[in-house]
Amino acid sequence: MNKISLHQDRSALVVIDLQKGIVGYPSAPHDSNDVIANAALLADGFRKNSMPVFLVHVMRSADGKDGLHPVSDIPTRASEYQPDWADIVPQLGPKPGDIVITKRQWGAFYGTDLDLQLRRRGIDTIVLCGISTTMGVESTARFAYEFGYNQIFVEDAMSAMSGEEHDHAVKSVFPRIGQVRSTQDVLSAI
Repeated sequence: MNKISLHQDRSALVVIDLQKGIVGYPSAPHDSNDVIANAALLADGFRKNSMPVFLVHVMRSADGKDGLHPVSDIPTRASEYQPDWADIVPQLGPKPGDIVITKRQWGAFYGTDLDLQLRRRGIDTIVLCGISTTMGVESTARFAYEFGYNQIFVEDAMSAMSGEEHDHAVKSVFPRIGQVRSTQDVLSAI
């Protein structure tokens, strides 16, 4: 496996949906607490090297009308959202200098200013992690690929609803559009 290279002035960390309402759901193959711990290590490493950290969270309006409601075989989770549901977990921040992106669907690009904020900072490489591998992370990654970003996927800093879902994305999708590495691989590169 090739060693990765991250340029301090052109790389950013993008953390997907590590928020109170999502990290409480079961996840596999990595426990949410392990994902949070690894993402926090990455965020601290990026911050120490003056590299941008983007914290993405999903939020719904009080009436839920801004959410997607597709006709589907597997219904979306209909749950009562607690007032702190969209709050980013305290282990991640936000800390001074972090950029918080609020989205209304799985992916972090559509309907947000993520692309604008990355491009204005001269970012061409994003390091992606978060929950869920096959929803928020993968949807964001597909847009990033189409927008021309280089991507590094941090396998042990993301998780899905099942190990099978996670493994499919990590082994079949992500290697086609970027590089899959570990938290330690990324930390060694910055």
